[in-house]
Amino acid sequence: MRSKYRLGVDAGGTFTDFVLAENDGSIRVFKSPSTPEDGTIAIRHGLGQIAEALNKPVSQIVQECDLCINGTTVALNALIEKKGVKVGLLCSHGHEDSIEIRLGHKEEGYRYEADFPPAHMIVPRHLRRGIGGRFLADGTEHSPLNEQQIREAIAYFKEQEVESVAISFVWSVRNPAHERRARELVQQFLPGVFVCTGSEVYPQIREYTRTSTTIVNAYLSPVMRRYVERIDDYFKGLGARYPVRYFQSNGGLAIGEAMQGRAVNAINSGPASAPQAGLYVARPFGIDNVITVDMGGTSFDITLTKDSHTNLSKDIDFLRYRIGVPMIQVETLGAGGGSICQVDEYGMLQVGPESAGATPGPVCYGKGGTRPTVTDANLVLGYLNPDAVLGGTIRLNREAAWQAVKKHVADPLGISVEKAAYGISTIVNLNMVNGIRRVSIERGYDPRDFALVCAGGAAGMHITALAEEIGSRTVLVPKVASVFCAFGQIISDVRYNYLASEPMPIHREADLSTLNARFHELERQGTEHLLADGFQLGDIGLGRSVEMRYQGQIHECPVEIPGGEITPETVDAMLAAFHRRHEELYTYSEPGNPVELVNIESTLTGRVSKPPVQHRTPVGKTLADALTGHRPMLFDADGHWVETGVYSGERLDVGLEIVGPAVVEEPTTNIVVRPGWCLVLEPNNCYRLTRLK
Repeated sequence: MRSKYRLGVDAGGTFTDFVLAENDGSIRVFKSPSTPEDGTIAIRHGLGQIAEALNKPVSQIVQECDLCINGTTVALNALIEKKGVKVGLLCSHGHEDSIEIRLGHKEEGYRYEADFPPAHMIVPRHLRRGIGGRFLADGTEHSPLNEQQIREAIAYFKEQEVESVAISFVWSVRNPAHERRARELVQQFLPGVFVCTGSEVYPQIREYTRTSTTIVNAYLSPVMRRYVERIDDYFKGLGARYPVRYFQSNGGLAIGEAMQGRAVNAINSGPASAPQAGLYVARPFGIDNVITVDMGGTSFDITLTKDSHTNLSKDIDFLRYRIGVPMIQVETLGAGGGSICQVDEYGMLQVGPESAGATPGPVCYGKGGTRPTVTDANLVLGYLNPDAVLGGTIRLNREAAWQAVKKHVADPLGISVEKAAYGISTIVNLNMVNGIRRVSIERGYDPRDFALVCAGGAAGMHITALAEEIGSRTVLVPKVASVFCAFGQIISDVRYNYLASEPMPIHREADLSTLNARFHELERQGTEHLLADGFQLGDIGLGRSVEMRYQGQIHECPVEIPGGEITPETVDAMLAAFHRRHEELYTYSEPGNPVELVNIESTLTGRVSKPPVQHRTPVGKTLADALTGHRPMLFDADGHWVETGVYSGERLDVGLEIVGPAVVEEPTTNIVVRPGWCLVLEPNNCYRLTRLK
């Protein structure tokens, strides 16, 4: 760290989290209710809390920060709520309806549901304009660009008050000349309107994916630009010495200027930092296989990291829109502490995806909520202190939670309130376990080989139950669990992905000079970008990957390859890695069949110095010093209440063992230690839970 502080801010659906790291290794945690109508309000409130805690003016704190990092849900919320800008599309003639045809694809789980509604179209049909002109797959021009049609489309867009224009022509990845000329015309005749091209936003083959990604980017970028400008101006006004960094969906940081025109890279901004944080807390234990689970008030986010490498997703359907750019693979469920519980018309108990959010919140918050939530069930089960005051302002009301569970769940099902509350907990746990299996078993990984890293304010009450279901014997719960993604931001690097398509048969005799030249060009661009951003050559890291397939296949497998010159020996290693990965994903490989390379990618990383690790030593306290009392809790469906020890995390000494059942209460989260588990606070400020049987 170059200065006294480093600040991470993560805006969630219920709370906005703040982590302030000091150059001596100490970490301070703050929370402020999220303000979806204007995220800058929550940031001001959080900075006010920090200023009060440090007894310093906000301006001084900001000026003493070497980095202020923002993970934002602005782009995600705009996509969810359909609050982007009005977009016009210029596409190749005859391809006006490709985004509506969607390759004839229907989302998994709805393939045979005839009544499943079509996806909402960001660009309505009358704003999609087909343009004459075509390049072929080899990059040669088949017919010239029809500039008159572009001018006519621009005139119509102006009449319709279009705020953003997306341009995506067939085979623009092989020759972007037509897209560039169309962009020039739009900028000339529609000044002030945002414009982006497919060859810049997603320069890889697959016309539908490229067009959809470009449209989403055009839809969100003006919204993101306004947000970034507000945040940048706010921090500049406070005297910030360094530009604000924004967290990207690929797990790295970027300056605001880079984000303003690439909002599609910020869709998964918040949860994408969890893998970095998961590895950070696991490495002192010699663990590099982790599954991070983040349960907040609104959602449950899951990421998987194998051998220190986190899964990246490309060409996926996100909120029913195809997105091609690399994103940390995050499985998101509507399973948070605020998930609403109800009995449906078939007499079945449902938990989520609807959430009470920050307003009105769970019934026990006393802010107007009337329907029971997971948090209310946890309070009924005894996992939460009925006298707790959350965030210094919200006093929990156990009687209100009990009555809500009784009215909306227990009475309709004809069961006791205890069984209803335990049923709510069980169902939300199973929903979360299914999500964990999707990122592990369905991707060829055995979850028993992974440690489970707990994040989010609500996850600690469910984490040992989840571990039992998936077979994991080690659980890690850092002290910063409730602000885990904000913590992940302050230990992350700047990262940019550079993509290209280079379809070719791949074997020892292939034209490797062309492939090497393409990689070198991508890496030259990335290096120049990072050097201009203030990094030295020694601080720049390089990663490469390729997408390959057996000839005749439709989908590719990603394979990581080393940097440097690609030689026939490198090709042998690439092919061997491809066959292995194909077998992991699909249970078979065909080493005798020809393989073709489709896409290439270079990832350039600017390494940022990390805050020092705080190392705690025992001070000679006993478990009795941390014990604050006992209260009855329920750990099974039989309704047997167990008098359970309650411990203060702030009083617990390093190295002391707590054998379950027990609860450890931290200021912003509770950790339920189920029977058969043992908890120890380790010197790196992380709780390690181990299954005893």
